[in-house]
Amino acid sequence: MDVIPVGRPIGLAEVVAVAGGRAQARLAPEARARVEAARALVQRLLARRQPVYGVTTGFGKFSDVPISPEEVARLQHNLLVSHAAGVGEPLDDAAVRAAMLLRAQALAQGHSGVRPAVVDLLLEMLNRGVHPVVPSQGSLGASGDLAPLAHLALVLVGEGEARYRGERLPGREALARAGLRPLTLEAKEGLALINGTQIMTGIGALALAGALDLLKVADVAAALTAEALGAIPTAWDPRIQELRGHPGQAAAAANLRRLTQGSALLTAPGEVRVQDAYTLRCIPQVHGASRTAIDHVAQVVGWELNAVTDNPLLFPDEGEVLSGGNFHGQPVALAMDYLGIAVAELASMSERRVERLLNPTLSGLPAFLTRAGGLNSGLMILQYTAAALVSENKVLAHPASVDSIPSSANQEDHVSMGTIAARKARRIVEHARHVLAIELVCAAQAVEFHDPRGLGAGTRAAYRAVRERIPPLAEDRLQHADIARAVELIESGALLSAVEGAVGPLE
Repeated sequence: MDVIPVGRPIGLAEVVAVAGGRAQARLAPEARARVEAARALVQRLLARRQPVYGVTTGFGKFSDVPISPEEVARLQHNLLVSHAAGVGEPLDDAAVRAAMLLRAQALAQGHSGVRPAVVDLLLEMLNRGVHPVVPSQGSLGASGDLAPLAHLALVLVGEGEARYRGERLPGREALARAGLRPLTLEAKEGLALINGTQIMTGIGALALAGALDLLKVADVAAALTAEALGAIPTAWDPRIQELRGHPGQAAAAANLRRLTQGSALLTAPGEVRVQDAYTLRCIPQVHGASRTAIDHVAQVVGWELNAVTDNPLLFPDEGEVLSGGNFHGQPVALAMDYLGIAVAELASMSERRVERLLNPTLSGLPAFLTRAGGLNSGLMILQYTAAALVSENKVLAHPASVDSIPSSANQEDHVSMGTIAARKARRIVEHARHVLAIELVCAAQAVEFHDPRGLGAGTRAAYRAVRERIPPLAEDRLQHADIARAVELIESGALLSAVEGAVGPLE
């Protein structure tokens, strides 16, 4: 199993690998030295009894209240238990693991003032499968993800709850079963553990990874539909894309051309119709716009994966402590809202193509793609499901980042709602995956009314991948199972592997 050196730059692939349990993490030696240097500065500040926010003072509205050296440890413990006020369904293990890795990565930069033992325990919990139970709701995304990160940090001190090998246990028991011991937090450590954007960024990273996969899947599904409907490929001509100059549009058009190369099912202008409807003709423009948006999100998330986002921040070389606002989630909030909108549009286009496949007036094919309509309903209700998911996405795509409710007696008077944005974006990605799975099922069935040998090289590989799991529809059967198989085909990477094995890597 790969080991990620925490404290060195990490990327999305590393986060996804750790979140999925396919990699472990260890504190890099140079990062350990940075952490020790920052901790030494904290010790000097304590010895001088210098007023430092969250170290020798209270928090938020209580930042002017001094804390005696004898009460510093109790202050950090009280911070965790008082801030662990989340509610709602717990986050799944993948999201919690991503957040644990990113919290360790932030602390390992050497500007937070924790002991190396804190980072070590966090990483050992991750490596041994001790996953804190973290309620999904309660973060405003301003002073970071205070409530959910407090639930995560509680397990380090033997409190809260954790999942371990399928069981939900008290935090102390989960640690013990994994051969670990809880810590007693010291000055600055509780604050450093809960001040930050790692919940929203962990969830957001997983949403982004899913969205990046769906960009190619959307092009594959659209190409298969286009051939089943005898679309006109003129609209994908590279000269058209060059005149607009958008790289995402050009990439989507290039994928469509590669996927359908050698097709005998596509038509020339005027052969069946002069122009296609927008969901076929404007695939490059719509898919391309989503590509451009998701590329921007990837840049923002990439920065945030390696960011130091707690407060105050220590600068050991200068011997200074600076208070700032790196915990504010606005960059992630805006990016997650943008991600949700971009992916929702992929699903919206897909659902309209599904309607075009199933509607005999639009497709020229048998109604709902069944040869015995009346006795059989065919794929009629698949469009209902796709429409329901798309409609729900429209609600979820309303931006969370435009909202703000002041908190902490108006000390925190503008908040980002970034974690809400990230959670919504991840749900939109899940919905879009199901809509695209439905399109694959419908497009493959539509091809049954043609000769599948006429498909292009890429679409033929996609058709065969679908047919390996889902047989043609001869008479009505349980469609829920077919959709689930198509979703698994996408999630496993098998669809793209089959297609790219036939035509090479897509854009």
